[in-house]
Amino acid sequence: MIPNDLLEILRCPVCVREPGKEGLLELVKETWLVCQDCGRKYPIIDDIPVMLIDEGDKWVQTPADALPVPPPNIS
Repeated sequence: MIPNDLLEILRCPVCVREPGKEGLLELVKETWLVCQDCGRKYPIIDDIPVMLIDEGDKWVQTPADALPVPPPNIS
């Protein structure tokens, strides 16, 4: 489980670079962080958020309700 204080400071690494975007993340299914601005989805594996842009890009087209639980291992 991700502590609430960590969730409050984590931001989408893509959106924080763009003016006017905050990159706020929403916890989905207890195992994914979904950016409220761009829709990238970052898995949480072994209680560690994987905030790699490439990983977020892999899931951007997947609807939040279709995300696998648990997330697949990173390859």
